[in-house]
Amino acid sequence: MNGAQALIRTLVGAGVDVCFANPGTSEMHFVAALDDVPEMRGVLTLFEGVATGAADGYARMAGRPAATLLHLGPGLGNGLANLHNARRARTPLVNVVGDHARSHKRLDAPLESDIDALAGTVSGWVRRSLAPADVAADAADAVAAAASAPGSIATLVLPADVSWEDGAAVADPVLARPAPRVAPSVVEDVAAVLASGEPTVLFLGGDTVGEEGLLAAGELAAGTGARLMTETFPARTARGAGLPDVTRLPYPPEMAIAALEGTAHLVLAGATSPVHFFGYPGVPGHPVPEGCTVHVLSRPGEDGVAALRALAALAAPEAKADLLESSRPELPTGELTPRTMNAVIGALLPENAIVVDEALTSGVGLMELTSGAPRHDWLALTGGAIGDGLPMALGAAVACPDRPVIGIQADGSAMYTISALWSYAREQLDITTIICDNGSYAILEHELSRVGAQGDGDRAAKLLDLGAPNLDFVALATGMGVPATRATTADELADQLGRALAEPGPHVVVAVLRES
Repeated sequence: MNGAQALIRTLVGAGVDVCFANPGTSEMHFVAALDDVPEMRGVLTLFEGVATGAADGYARMAGRPAATLLHLGPGLGNGLANLHNARRARTPLVNVVGDHARSHKRLDAPLESDIDALAGTVSGWVRRSLAPADVAADAADAVAAAASAPGSIATLVLPADVSWEDGAAVADPVLARPAPRVAPSVVEDVAAVLASGEPTVLFLGGDTVGEEGLLAAGELAAGTGARLMTETFPARTARGAGLPDVTRLPYPPEMAIAALEGTAHLVLAGATSPVHFFGYPGVPGHPVPEGCTVHVLSRPGEDGVAALRALAALAAPEAKADLLESSRPELPTGELTPRTMNAVIGALLPENAIVVDEALTSGVGLMELTSGAPRHDWLALTGGAIGDGLPMALGAAVACPDRPVIGIQADGSAMYTISALWSYAREQLDITTIICDNGSYAILEHELSRVGAQGDGDRAAKLLDLGAPNLDFVALATGMGVPATRATTADELADQLGRALAEPGPHVVVAVLRES
């Protein structure tokens, strides 16, 4: 058995049976070995950033790692932005990065680079397989490292000759490290904070924003008066009717500061203390009010759900959470603005959907207008590196083929990974993508004024405008095999989105937006 065969069989045995791939010459023996291991599903992507983003979306929904197959250092480099998002989401992910044969490394071939250094910027675990006899054990260790709480990226560098040489054998899975429980004394200390009656925010993230965590947090809010708030961009959130209404910390600094104003105690559950995405002139780097005490109930990687349950039993034993009733906005008519677009989404969102949110500035009212919709999961852009939405939807659909996936996608960031649409069509995945076409990098227009940057206007505007020529997303989508339509009114969007959701397979609906 050669190294590639042993590697893939070991991955499958450890529960990693999907590989998002963009291979090259150094990875050909891995590709060939896929024929010997039919249990491993290979999904071809046309760009490494799609492969890494798809592995992120897959793991967020499946709860276990997918693999990527990347070509040397440049291939890993192409995938780094979405690996950054996966790292921020604490996603379990196994990168397999091909390298030159060991004897070829010293020749400094044109594609030679320091793969290990590149991998270290986003990985919690990096190893280079040095012999066919080692590769299977290395793979088992990689899966365990990725899957250990709270989840991280494990990168295995695979020299080409380690793949093609014989002498390898399959390795048994290695147990992942489970999330440890929070000490009872910590729960008791936080219970005392909640009993103080002082204004308290329970700040949720990580494992605590799933259904079980939210219900326990809802009991605490009902029984103690604490306010509930989540991270700005949680990796995966359960939402919809039958769950507590939990607000998110807003993205703009002035809104985030206002949201926490007057808070005396900030209790972290599965989250870290919030900071603004950027520094701004004259603005503090975080929204936590001066004089507010920050308490840690559970850190990322600890069992936050168990901690919330224990806290609820101690601090609010008789409380019942206030739950959202089923509700939908009425279908709007007339002008298509960000808010009317989001009302259409809220009115038509199917049950058990997976929403992948990269709407950015077009997300006005999106959370509010979908809060009472049928139960659904929500995936967010955790690390702020745009271009993750289309790939995450790909991975989520592969992980959950029986669930509809709805991508709400800004136009500028769609262009980073637009080739994901080709993989949608090739795999015939049930993904409906709404492209928010406002013809600009609108989020950067907001940032230009927020940071106090000055210019004459025209030259700066050209770097933020997506016109001249306008992007034709209908042509782009249909050119990659995905049916697409264009909506210019709320009525048209409702009709086109309804038809797209009713038909299996991928669809793109381009929402041409006016300013709200």
